[in-house]
Amino acid sequence: MTGMSVWTACYLGGLGIGTLIRAAYGRGLRERGAPDLGSDPLDTALMALSGLGLLAFPLLYAFTSLLSFADYRLPDVAGIAGVVIFAAALILFWRSHADLGENWSPFVTVAGGQRLVTGGVYRRIRHPMYLAHLLWALALPLILWNGVAGWTMLVAVVPLVLRRMPREEAMMLDHFGEDYRAYMARTGRLVPRLPG
Repeated sequence: MTGMSVWTACYLGGLGIGTLIRAAYGRGLRERGAPDLGSDPLDTALMALSGLGLLAFPLLYAFTSLLSFADYRLPDVAGIAGVVIFAAALILFWRSHADLGENWSPFVTVAGGQRLVTGGVYRRIRHPMYLAHLLWALALPLILWNGVAGWTMLVAVVPLVLRRMPREEAMMLDHFGEDYRAYMARTGRLVPRLPG
């Protein structure tokens, strides 16, 4: 890449905002003490690949020419659409953390004293944070015009979300029982449930 595009600069700014959001809520998690969960190799691999797509490859693309072999061009309207999708992702990412508060954890676990959150963005959908990650991943190929930097996060996030959602829901059903079953009946996984 020669010179940083306005779209790449927008991504870097958004990445900074997303990092600040996660750091603020991650600090609270550290203060409460993160659970010792052992390791799930596939989950760990998909999270690492997502991290490459979220951070490492975009930074390589922005500040070096190492990935220039995979550059492509799109019309500016694609960059505008990508920035709008990315902004929506960041707002949802923040709101999901804010609504969960001390109930947030990056791990598939229910900690002692955790309550079922059904307000805020969770009033309509059960997994708004995963939706935020999917929107973020969809925005990347429109903002970072590179086949590696733009697409790696999407390639990793989709299987990660598809793997985690059913595991989380089974865990929540086990822990919260009928309250969670009733919550599932009135909400959608990633988009609001249609009436009727």
